[in-house]
Parts: sequence; C-alpha cells; structure tokens
Amino acid sequence: MQAFQISAAGCAPALTETDCPAPGPGEAAVALRACGLNFADLLMMKGTYQDTPEPPFTLGLEAAGVVTALGDGAEGFAVGDRVAVFGGSGGLAEAGVFSTERLIRIPDAMSFEHAAAMQIAYGTSHMALDHCARLQPGETLLVTGAAGGVGLTAVEIGKLMGATVIAQARGQDKLDVAAAAGADHLIDASEDLRSAVKALGGADVVYDAIGGDVWKAAFRSANPGARLLPVGFAGGEVPQIPANHLLVKNLTVIGFYLGGYMKFRPEAVRRSFETLFAWHGEGRIKPHISHTLPLAQAAEGLELLRSRKSTGKVVITMGGS
Repeated sequence: MQAFQISAAGCAPALTETDCPAPGPGEAAVALRACGLNFADLLMMKGTYQDTPEPPFTLGLEAAGVVTALGDGAEGFAVGDRVAVFGGSGGLAEAGVFSTERLIRIPDAMSFEHAAAMQIAYGTSHMALDHCARLQPGETLLVTGAAGGVGLTAVEIGKLMGATVIAQARGQDKLDVAAAAGADHLIDASEDLRSAVKALGGADVVYDAIGGDVWKAAFRSANPGARLLPVGFAGGEVPQIPANHLLVKNLTVIGFYLGGYMKFRPEAVRRSFETLFAWHGEGRIKPHISHTLPLAQAAEGLELLRSRKSTGKVVITMGGS
C-alpha cells in the first residue's frame, strides 16, 4: 500500500510503498478513504509537535474509512463498518491499524470527506467552548484566525450556542467565509484588533489559534471575568501571560488540547464527537472544505496549510467507496 511517511528525523515526508498492517489485540484494520490535514501535521514534519511519533511514521491525525479486519478482543465494531478515527497519526495512507477506542461509527449519509474533516476542528471548538469555557447565550465570542481549520468551526459552534461572534481573519475572501459561517462582526487582520473589539463592547470569551501579537491584542480586549482559550500558535510565537492582569481583571486562561483529553478523558471526547455527528445529520453544521486532493498530492495539500492559502479544511482522498 502507499503511505505518506517521514522515514527519519529531519527528512521530508514522501509517498512510500509499505506493507499493509495487520491488527493486533483490541485493534481494527481500516481501509482509509479520506484524511483531514491539520497544522499539527506541519509541526510533526519539523519534529516540534508535542505528540510527534518516533520515525518512521505516517502523517495524518484524523481519517475515515471502512473496517476490514479485527484483532483479538476488538469489540464494538464489525467488518464493513464505516468509521472515523482520531488516530494522532497514520491517516495519510491507503490503510491503517487503530485501537477500537479511537473509532467512532459514522452515519451512512455522511461522506468520508466530511467525517475526516470534522473530528479535530469541530471537536476542539466544541470541547473548548462548551466543556471548558462554558460559553453562554448572549455572550460575545472573539475568534482569531476565523477562516482557518479550527477558527471557522469556532465561529459556527459559537453561533449555534447563542453567542455574538466577532471574527478576525486576513483579507476579504477569508472574512466572507467567516461571515457565511455565522459571524456577526468582521475584523481584518490589518486592523487594530484591541480597538476594534473594544468598540464592539469587548469579548467575554476569546478563542485564539494564532498567538503572538494577536493573542496580546485579544487578551487586552477581554472584558472583566472573561475566559480565554489559547488553542494553537499558528503565528509561531507562544505568548507569555501576565498573571497580574489575570488578577486585576478576574480573567481565566484555559489551556485546551484535544489530544490530551483523548488520553485522560476519552469518554468526553467521544460524547463530543457523537454530538457533532448528530448535529451534522440534522443539518446544523457542515464542514467547509476548500481543497480536496488525492494522496499523491498530499505534499501540495500541506503546503496550502503552510502558506495559509486554504480556508476551513484541506482533505486528502484515497479512493474507494
């Protein structure tokens, strides 16, 4: 089979011929049909992601496909089941082996592309805004990087939860995407973020995937008692948080990492995924996929993320039905 792998530390990923894996105890073999790309894939390529496997390994944190075989003791699934998997790696291949604890059955009406695009972006936003920040109807939510993979889902879910959503993104095309997802107010990245948010009454919850100066401006735009979620650092700089400002304004900063929750609260992540898949079936949410490419163009897909030329998700497909 083909897999988009990193063979050794410091090596660029490449499409490689490798043996099809066999499932071990508690595992399922899955014929993969689609894989969602994430900023974390770029960090893994540099070896800077917190959960980078030891090489050789296959990139691709989230995927979807069909169960083809089960290992000893694997329960809850059958050969032929259509599933999504947040495996943490292994998704950019024609097949993979994953613990059944990582699988979730997907509805017949849901495409593999949508299933592969939903888990990390929607799961991060839903868990962060609902489980962690307890976003309430009528509150104001600020989303930075609002046309990106996680930012766009935060706009959509925040609006579903009854918040007034302020979306910040770079350029009119990306702002239009955020507006279509439900944003009430739009701020271009060229504008003074703090002043613009303050003019709109400040933010009760901040959802930031950029870091650096964007985080600093968002932090200073927060209302007293606000909750702030640093969910990523796409801008490259990890900000330092002044504790005295937390004290004076009664602010709460909540670190959130979906992969970490998968380790110590997997049942919470599974409930979130089930809720999101139900919302998808009801037509309440729909992944925005700006690019769909075949496995042979996985490198081009990752470059779209690196250069910020995509909106929402980039999905790689592996064929089949």
